[in-house]
Amino acid sequence: MAKSATKTTTKTASARKAATTKSAASKAAAVAKKPVKAASAKSATKAAPKAAAKSAKASAAAASPILTLRNIAERLSEAHELPKRQANEMLTQMVEMITKSLKKGEKIRLAGLGILQVRKRAARTGRNPQTGEPIKIKASKKIAFRPAKELKEAI
Repeated sequence: MAKSATKTTTKTASARKAATTKSAASKAAAVAKKPVKAASAKSATKAAPKAAAKSAKASAAAASPILTLRNIAERLSEAHELPKRQANEMLTQMVEMITKSLKKGEKIRLAGLGILQVRKRAARTGRNPQTGEPIKIKASKKIAFRPAKELKEAI
């Protein structure tokens, strides 16, 4: 009887260890998924080294947020004391004008930024990577951007 009791206690102890490692792994994953502001030095010290590396990568990615047209409009409205709505409308009209001129085939030169233009791609034969069978790819148009010298030097 005593032997069976010790065996069950060892099984439960190993089960407890497995449960704690699973919960620690899920906590580390949760820490890595949290936004940068929520992640603190205290939580980084508690997490495993792998989780700390993942959270460092996540913070680097979150450090460079995406700049949208709405964000640009807000910044312009603050800088030039315009209503946000008016700045947003101006930017949307600018995008529409660029789109129309690219449809016509015109080049767009933005000083300090670069050149946008439409390039034609000829029809060609490609291969399906899974089967290796040749595929006909039809001719198409693409938008090409050539950065200005000032932009290249700034980056």
